[in-house]
This record gives sequence, C-alpha cells and structure tokens, in this order.
Amino acid sequence: MIRLITPATRHQILEMWRVCFGDSQPYFDIYFREKYRDENTLACFVGDKVVASLQLLHYYFTYCGREISVAYISGACTLPEERKKGYMGVLLKHTFREISKRGIPLSILVPEEEWLLQFYDKYGYAQTFDKGADVVLLDELMNRHSNDLSAAYREFDSLYRNQDMTVQKTFDDFRVVVEEAAGYDFQPKKSLAGMARVIDAKLMVELFAKQYPEKSFSVEITDDILPENNLFLSVHNGDVSSSDVQRVTHLQLSIYDLAQGLLGYHTSNKKELFKDVFPEHQPQMHFMME
Repeated sequence: MIRLITPATRHQILEMWRVCFGDSQPYFDIYFREKYRDENTLACFVGDKVVASLQLLHYYFTYCGREISVAYISGACTLPEERKKGYMGVLLKHTFREISKRGIPLSILVPEEEWLLQFYDKYGYAQTFDKGADVVLLDELMNRHSNDLSAAYREFDSLYRNQDMTVQKTFDDFRVVVEEAAGYDFQPKKSLAGMARVIDAKLMVELFAKQYPEKSFSVEITDDILPENNLFLSVHNGDVSSSDVQRVTHLQLSIYDLAQGLLGYHTSNKKELFKDVFPEHQPQMHFMME
C-alpha cells in the first residue's frame, strides 16, 4: 500500500535514511529540519513496515519564459533487504498520480549513480541536465557581501533567475544551501546531471507553443504509465488542439523523447527525431543538497 507518512510513521523514514544513505549527522539534521515534510513523503508499506519511500520537494523552474512548479524527487530509497521486489516502481507510478493531483506538470531528479539513469528511464524520466558547468562559488559570494545573506542571495538570484531551463532557488532554499555548504568548507561545486519526467504533456506543449508561436507541427505522444498523456496534438500560431490531422511537420515521441525535446536537451543532435521543432538549450540544475 502507498500512502503519505504521518508523525506516527516518521521514525521509519529517519531510520531508512541512516541505513540507505549514511549521510553525516550535520547534513541529516539540516535536511530533516529544513526540507523534510510528512505531507510530501510517500512510502510503500508492507503491513505496518515502510519498505520504500521518497520525498517530493517543490521548486520553480524557468521554462519557456515563465516559472513553473516542478516536483523534485529526493531521498528515493528501498530497504536493502526489500530491494529487487518492484516496490520502488510501484511507488514512482503512484507518485506521478500525486504530482498530477497537485497540478505540477514536471518532475525532476538527480540520479546518485550512473546505473540509475537506466532505472529511471523505465518510468519515463529522460536525461535533460548535464553535469560539469561552473556555478557560483558560495564562499566568494558570501565574502563579497560580508556574510550578508540577503545581499548574497540577491546577487545569486540575479545570476540565474532569467536563465531559461534552470531550477530556481528561493531565499529559504539559498539559506539552506549556504548552511549545508559551510559544513563542508564551501567545497566548489558544478552543475548536476539530472533527469526530467513530463507529468502533464498537454500543458507543457501549450507553454512551449505560446513561447514559440511561429512553430507549426503535430505530435503523437505515447506514455506507458500515464494514459492521459497518450495524445495527438496540433500546434499552430501558438495554439494547441487535440486533432488527428497531421501537419507537414509531424513528430512521434515517447514521453521520454518529449522531455528532451521540450527542454531542448541536445536537440540539434537528433534532427531526424525532432525535425528542428525544439530549440536547443542547456538546462541547469545545481545546489540541490545532493
């Protein structure tokens, strides 16, 4: 059974983190004080025992000239003795329903290990963020502003707020990022490899169409998990309609392909698939308490 955590079952999540992640106590304390919320924690129960769990953290993402809500999957884990039984897959599918119910059109995550890219792509997640780009050095930023957190945040925000396809941080997010970084002596960081999963395909295409009204195409979308995303859409003059009439430019995309196209992930290398519909971008995700 999948359900949200309550105060009565919270202790099982804390113990799962200690078993599965082995984070330092300072990191653990910051995360569960600042980020963790029972109402955002979904768990798979066998009887009264939590065998798998994850958290949904809310962020804003600049997409096609506006900010949209995204659900960041954090702390996804299964107890060692309960692995390879399909619990995480069941939990993820239920999680997509919960995200949809909350009106959030996109989910993102950072796979901790390379093999997890292949695991998550079975559930419609596609790599859409590359690692390795330089990001602001937090210690230098804080020093420039004499440790004035508000002033440092204003500069930080000015660097990223107007960058399209970028995960944004509120002041509270930034405050937590700085506290966590200070605990590790402000070790330099880079942008993170990450994945995205489209939850509301029609809305994401509509937002794209409004930003690029010159684009005219039709697209057939397939999604093995969320049937409402099995769509045939016509895009013209900034409008999107449900239609089975193919335009001159016609795309056939899985939900995986759609994520990469809409976020502009190396689209110039996939001209046969995307037919120059989706402009290329360099999506960025960083400082996620990874």
